[in-house]
Amino acid sequence: MEALAVRLSGLDPYVEGALRVVAFYDTLMRRRVDLPALARASAGLAECVAGVRLHGTGRTIRVAPDGAEASARPVPASASVPITLDGEEIGVVWLERPGPPGPLDAVLLDRLALAAAAVVERYGPATTTMADPALVELVVSSDTDEAARARALRLLGFAADQPVRVAAVRSRLPLDRIGSLVCPARLVKAAPLADVGVVLATTVDPERFPEGVRAGIGGAGSPARSWREARTALRFTTAREPVVHHDDLGALALLAEVPEDASRGNADVAAMARITGNADDVETLEAYLATGSLRQVADLLHLHHSSVARRIEQIGRTLGIDLTTASGRTRAGIALVARRLLDDGRAAEEATRSPVSRSRARPSGSA
Repeated sequence: MEALAVRLSGLDPYVEGALRVVAFYDTLMRRRVDLPALARASAGLAECVAGVRLHGTGRTIRVAPDGAEASARPVPASASVPITLDGEEIGVVWLERPGPPGPLDAVLLDRLALAAAAVVERYGPATTTMADPALVELVVSSDTDEAARARALRLLGFAADQPVRVAAVRSRLPLDRIGSLVCPARLVKAAPLADVGVVLATTVDPERFPEGVRAGIGGAGSPARSWREARTALRFTTAREPVVHHDDLGALALLAEVPEDASRGNADVAAMARITGNADDVETLEAYLATGSLRQVADLLHLHHSSVARRIEQIGRTLGIDLTTASGRTRAGIALVARRLLDDGRAAEEATRSPVSRSRARPSGSA
């Protein structure tokens, strides 16, 4: 490399400098340096503050040109490059150079980002969110023996005595982004399984799921049980309630155990199919069942209360249920949930059987 740089220097001084930067980082990698050493070497080479930050752990390293920790307040980066590992952005490297970037800053940062990714991969556990689906399936499957489950958890980076909570997710957003949002400060792993995205984490904050995501959250403890609970909770999600915690379902979770044939044969559930194709009717009924007040529904839907009254009356006639009584509202609520569970089960079965769905399985899960 040095000989090549010398030979090319007469043709293009920039090429000589770029090759020397490449050789510099090749030497660092052969010495198997860690992230602080990489940052120190980069700051010395660039003659300005250099920084490295990992998104998963929040770890930030800022080093001055003299090799000491940068004590001055951070200034806007003059140039930055993302650190990527297995196609996922796991961090960023940057330079804090007063004035415009130097002519070789882009080359320096590219090599620094590559070197940082190699260090993270070598000295793990891997800090990427996306995981091998086979390992995740071993963790959540009820057929996995405990020894194999413990080994899979260990390979994913979870401690043996660490409780793991599972979330089942449907979204068009990338799973790694969702995982990083709902568990920003701790280890989180994700993978697509059939038509559902799986998120494994020690804690899951339901308030941090972004808009457009449907998610069911299982309880802490056994990953296999948490996965079953998460899938059940996912079936209860709606546009009004897109994130459901299994612990909050209580006795409603029993509806998921009712055989499909029994649900289909129920008159109230069959009648509910007459309105579930009409989004306005469903929204009105859900709001009325939640509040029990025509005026509150009118406020929620920005309608006149007389219009809501007529709509509720028409829905009641369609269902054959008196919605003005407590027992009628209970019947309608149960029938609406049971109908939704039937529709969700059928959609999930079709998605799982579809070869197109399987070929499109991506880290983003399935919509």
